Amino acid sequence: MRAAVLEEHGEPLAVKDVDYPEPEPDQVIVETEACGVCRSDWHAWQGDWNWVGAGVPEGQILGHEPAGVVSEVGSEVETLEEGDRVAVPFHLGDGTCPHCREGRANNCETVLPLGLSEYSQGAFAEAFAVREADFNCVELPDDVEYDEMAGLGCRFMTAYHALADRADLRPGDWVAVHGCGGVGLSAIHIANALGAHPIAIDLVDDKLERAEELGARETINVTEVDSAAREVQAITDGGADVSIDALGVAETCKNSVNSLGTRGSHVQVGLTTGEEEGQIELPVDVMTMQEIDFHGSFGMPLVRYEELFKLIAQGTLEPSKIIGERLSLDDLPETLASMDDYETVGIPVVTEF
Repeated sequence: MRAAVLEEHGEPLAVKDVDYPEPEPDQVIVETEACGVCRSDWHAWQGDWNWVGAGVPEGQILGHEPAGVVSEVGSEVETLEEGDRVAVPFHLGDGTCPHCREGRANNCETVLPLGLSEYSQGAFAEAFAVREADFNCVELPDDVEYDEMAGLGCRFMTAYHALADRADLRPGDWVAVHGCGGVGLSAIHIANALGAHPIAIDLVDDKLERAEELGARETINVTEVDSAAREVQAITDGGADVSIDALGVAETCKNSVNSLGTRGSHVQVGLTTGEEEGQIELPVDVMTMQEIDFHGSFGMPLVRYEELFKLIAQGTLEPSKIIGERLSLDDLPETLASMDDYETVGIPVVTEF
């Protein structure tokens, strides 16, 4: 089968023939119908995250935002059959650890992120294997298309968890979103749909225009102001209730925290680059005196998918609006490399393999 393989960090992915996967007893093989191209794929391609022991080895097949059709079923799998339409959350849990049993599989003690571990080859390929398939595969409703589900597998559901669960977003809240890539635009759309007032912050006008289309009440181009944080403070008359760093660089993280009002909540979604290596200075005294909360957010518990699907069926959420361009597998190496300039608008999705 064809797959896009990371042969050397920072060099274009190699699209080539590899062996079709064979299912272990607990696994299914899923033929890929669509897979989003995520900033996390770019991080892995760059060779980031060694500072937290999560570097991705050369030889890896990337891709962690897939939807597809079950083509083969392992001998121990009980709930899935060939032909089932499934989504696969990127954080593949074991289903048995305390976090998985408590409904928080995104925090699994032995998580094997799809496409980001040598033991879990990814979905930039015609097919891929899913560990503990009974636990990890999510049945795709008939009214959800494969390409829109590709965004749900990581960025859209991560933004939903960040706002609805970690920040406890409420109608009427002001939400500052720093960085309007795929997860940032998803956060804008979700915040608007949940009755909040999103503010989009970026340095690319095209992204800010897309944010307005998705419901941003205000936009801030950081190249045109002295301080994004002060602009948010002025717009909200004292500071945002919730602020998200959707990018993961020192400037956006600090701007996010400084955008908040008293007792506001910062949510860190973006993971850092080799420049920060996970370490960012923060205004701790201000955070203490204003009782500002700092939350991390990683993926979304599997139990929350039912609520997401209901909101999509009702038309409250429309993940298809976040999709940028649709690609072939042959287009992928160039698209991934182009993320160096942070100008990608929306979620690119591979739909031809």
